[in-house]
Amino acid sequence: MLPEFILAFQTYGRMSSAKDNAVLICHALSGDAHVSGCHEEDGRTGWWEMLVGPGRAIDTDRYFVICSNVLGGCKGSSGPSSPHPVDGEPWALRFPVVTIWDIVRAQERLVRHLGISRLRAVVGGSMGGMQALAWARLFPENVNSVISMATAGRHTAQNIAWNDIGRRAIMGDPRWRAGYYYGFEPPSHGQAIARMIGHVTYLSEEVMEQKFARRLRERDFHAYGFGVEFEVESYLAYQARSFNQRFDPNSYLYITRALDYFDWAQWDGSYVAAFERCRCNFLILSYTSDWLYPSARNAELAESAQIAGRFVSYHDLTTHLGHDAFLVLEEPQTSLVSQFLSDIHS
Repeated sequence: MLPEFILAFQTYGRMSSAKDNAVLICHALSGDAHVSGCHEEDGRTGWWEMLVGPGRAIDTDRYFVICSNVLGGCKGSSGPSSPHPVDGEPWALRFPVVTIWDIVRAQERLVRHLGISRLRAVVGGSMGGMQALAWARLFPENVNSVISMATAGRHTAQNIAWNDIGRRAIMGDPRWRAGYYYGFEPPSHGQAIARMIGHVTYLSEEVMEQKFARRLRERDFHAYGFGVEFEVESYLAYQARSFNQRFDPNSYLYITRALDYFDWAQWDGSYVAAFERCRCNFLILSYTSDWLYPSARNAELAESAQIAGRFVSYHDLTTHLGHDAFLVLEEPQTSLVSQFLSDIHS
């Protein structure tokens, strides 16, 4: 149990006097509340700058946009690195295991705190898409529409396996100290491996060939050793270093576990039955080269929504960008999102 919790959040745009123009953005595994604009502290650009901002698909001149760091995270919201209310030491593994449903229930407290009774839309990709679906199921009277991108109704055995390998890499690091590493060197080596594994699942084979192929890194000949030789190895090492600078390994454990536990039909027995409990419209986008959450699994969600009598617009976008397409593919993604929001706004 959590006696209390903190949610770090950012807002963009102005709330209307009727408080009827709010759009909630839900981030993916490694995201945070900084979805757009230049971060005041470190100058970072928002992770969805392409889609969110003045004049963009999710237009902050028109909508009041909210994005919060997930419960269990490490970017200001309560998580395993937060102080325990009893002794002030980090929660570590004393922090309760959270689910996607818990994350969304916490977000609903935030939305209610802001005085908003109904969201214009809940939008998210990957893990964010799972949260958006959970909003529609848990709070059907409080959501007007859901935009779900590159997501899944539940993890397959393969998805769970990838996450398990990442978690075991962290827990197998001698510096993990059974989760109580705060005040010591963190298990950065284990988390680096976890991030490398995860990042490979976000990219398609085609985009990796285009970016790296078999090119060597700053050399003309093979060294016939075990250091970094190929460009792709250097890239993954960079991704790992960058991730270690901004992410708590225990949060990685908690969030990936929440992903594995999620099942859209958990209480209803089927996707169709779950959609029958919803009251909103849906835009569902998938991407042809996404092998982490393939098009067929998004199409299954869309078909189930249609059978349940919900309005659903489904598009399978042709791209070589893999799972990360929802973060970087500008068109036709932005046009579809903009049109969908305009239609429900009018």
